[in-house]
Amino acid sequence: MAVRNETRVKEFIFLGLSSNPDLQIIFFMLFLVMYLLTVAGNLLIVVTIYLDAQLHTPMYFFLCNLSFIDLSFSTVTVPQSLVNFLSQSKTISFRDCITQLFFLHFFGGTECFHLTLMAYDRYVAICNPLRYATIMNRRVCLLLVVSTWIGGFLHACAQALPTIQLPFCGPNEINHFFCDTHPLSLLACSSTFFSKTADLFNSGSLALVSFMVLVTSYTYIISTILKMSSDEGRQKAFSTCASHLMVVALTFGPSAFIYLRPSATIPGEKLLSVFYTIVTPWLNPFIYTLRNEKVKKAMKKLGGRKKTLLHVHMN
Repeated sequence: MAVRNETRVKEFIFLGLSSNPDLQIIFFMLFLVMYLLTVAGNLLIVVTIYLDAQLHTPMYFFLCNLSFIDLSFSTVTVPQSLVNFLSQSKTISFRDCITQLFFLHFFGGTECFHLTLMAYDRYVAICNPLRYATIMNRRVCLLLVVSTWIGGFLHACAQALPTIQLPFCGPNEINHFFCDTHPLSLLACSSTFFSKTADLFNSGSLALVSFMVLVTSYTYIISTILKMSSDEGRQKAFSTCASHLMVVALTFGPSAFIYLRPSATIPGEKLLSVFYTIVTPWLNPFIYTLRNEKVKKAMKKLGGRKKTLLHVHMN
């Protein structure tokens, strides 16, 4: 009750990416196309892996889960942004704003933990190939995936709870196109030291744990790959790891600039936010499918099934 009494602002207004109507139409078209491709690409990966028995392995199980996370992550921000581009009233209620912030960090934190898990999976597959099936059995895979979702939930709680305790007395204009901890903290009418410290500590802890696991895993992976006698084996291993490392760089790079920084606003912050909330989920399906022969073959097989079913139905 104390929080509700202190919170005078009942809704916020997004300033968005631009106040220029022509630019807003351009942004609307770009966001719409990229979001539709994100939905189609990630759903295609999920359906393909689910229907093809040859892809029922830990690696593709994790890839399927990553696609679902990417789809959910982009859905947190993009639909609201599309509405705002065409609307005169770019408002969001206090409750919806906090809800958006929570799910942004829920799916974002889960993705960071999940990419770290995928690095561990590659480590076991390349460094301990004979024990891979035993170590990464179905039960272990499920427990590991559940642990990434729990980690994402705890990360989101640690981000949202300090923010919701802040009193917002006005102004209520968010200089962003979605609700996040830093833009909201700038509107608080009391000291934000605790919330900013909690934000930095939480994001820093997530980044540190992920970084240590990633560096350790890939140190062993690269060392093992270089010792392989087969050129084909080295090329295949490097190709698999390159896709994962590319996604890791696209995810962690912009996020680090946003969340692991001093409290001052950095130039191009909103453009960086566009990159990791919209561009990265759109690119991930292309990165994994274009560099993965098994997935491409499975998609072609799925396309062949559709043509056969359509032919039978028409006849």
